[in-house]
Amino acid sequence: MKTTYKIVLASLATLILLAGMSMRKAVLPQVKLGFIPLTDCAPLVAAKELGLFQKYGVDVVLSKEASWANIRDKILNGELDGAHCLFGMPFSVYTGLGGKAGSEMQIAMVLNNNGQGITLSKDFCGLVGFKEMNKVAAAVKQVQARKEVTFAMTFPGGTHDIWLRNWMAAVGINQKSVGIITIPPPQMVANMRVDNMEGFSVGEPWNGMAAAQNIGFTEIASQDIWKHHPEKALVVNKQFAAKERENLKNVMKAVLEACQWLDNMSNRKKAAGWLSKPYYVNAALPVIEARLLGSNDLGCELGVQKYKDDYMTFYNKGFVNTPRKVHGMWFLAQYVRFGMLKSNPDFKGIAEKLILDDLYAEVAREAKVPVMTDDMKAFKTTYDVMFDPGNISAYLASAKK
Repeated sequence: MKTTYKIVLASLATLILLAGMSMRKAVLPQVKLGFIPLTDCAPLVAAKELGLFQKYGVDVVLSKEASWANIRDKILNGELDGAHCLFGMPFSVYTGLGGKAGSEMQIAMVLNNNGQGITLSKDFCGLVGFKEMNKVAAAVKQVQARKEVTFAMTFPGGTHDIWLRNWMAAVGINQKSVGIITIPPPQMVANMRVDNMEGFSVGEPWNGMAAAQNIGFTEIASQDIWKHHPEKALVVNKQFAAKERENLKNVMKAVLEACQWLDNMSNRKKAAGWLSKPYYVNAALPVIEARLLGSNDLGCELGVQKYKDDYMTFYNKGFVNTPRKVHGMWFLAQYVRFGMLKSNPDFKGIAEKLILDDLYAEVAREAKVPVMTDDMKAFKTTYDVMFDPGNISAYLASAKK
C-alpha cells in the first residue's frame, strides 16, 4: 500500500513538473516581426527555422506583409514590434518623403549588405548590356522614340529608390525625363510582364525571376553601385525599443546568430529551401539559391555574372550588422541631391535619433561579436564623388544630379 502511495505521489510530482515546464514555455514574451518577400528576409527566417528566437527566450511571430507602406504603418502604430525593412526607410519617413514627418522608426541593426539590382525590360535587349553604363542614356532615348519610359522602385527614399537614382545620375538620364513609380517587390515581375514599366530597382529574387522568365535582364547589381552597402535593417517601434529593451536585445542576439549561420556558404542551399516556401518568399528555388550563392544568370543572353566576395552578405565578420550614423547621413544627403527635400535636414541629429548604435554595441559585446567603428570618415561609392559627412555641402555641390 505504501509503495502504491509513493508511486502515485511520484507520478503527481512528475505531472506537476511537466505542467510547470509547459507553462514556462507558454509564457515566453511574444514579439511580432514583419517581413517583405525578399531573399534578404533570410536572417528572420533562419532565426525562426533554427529555433534561435526560442533559444534566446522570445516567441517571435513572423508576419508576411504586402508592401513597405504596410510595414511602415504597422511599426508606427505598434501592430508590429519591428520588421525587416529598407535601411533608408526610417529617414524617408522622418523627413516626410515616405510618411508623416517626424514619425520615428528606429534602426536596431543591419541585416545584410549587397544583393539588389536594376532590371531592364526586353525593350533594351541588344541596346545595352551588363554594366554598360555609357550605352544606357542612348538606349533610353531610342526606346522613348516609340513609348514613354517608366522605372519602378519600392518605396520613396528607400534603398531601391536611391540605387535607381544613383544609377540614373551615373548613366546620364535626366530623372525628370522618365517616370518613376512605386511598386511592391513581389509585384515587380508581373508589372513588367504587362508593360507597366521598362525598368525596376528591387531586391532578389525578383531581378533573377525576371531574367529566368525572359521578361527582362539584370543591367547592374547594387554592389556594383556601392560595394558592401547597407541594405535591409531590423527596424523597430520606438516604444517597443524603450519599454521592452531586453526582449529586443534577445531578438537581436538570435538574428545575429542567424546572420553568422547564413554566411557559412554551405548553409545557403538550406536557407534557399526555406525562403522558396509559399509562406515566405514564394519564388523559384533555383533562382533564390543561385543568387544567394553569388551566381547571377543575367538574362537576355548576357551570360552569368559570378560575385566572389560581394554577393549578399549577412555577417561578414561583423562588418554587416553595425548600424552607422554616417550611412544615415548619406541617405539624407541623397534626398537633397535629387531634389526630394528642398532644404538641408539636420543630418547628424536625425541619424543620432533614429540609429540605436549604443544598443547594438551592447548586444554585440554580450554576443561576443565585433562592433565596427562608426568613424564618420569620408567614403566614395563606385560612380559618385567622395562623401564627407563633415562637409556635406561640398558633396552636394559636386555630385551629379
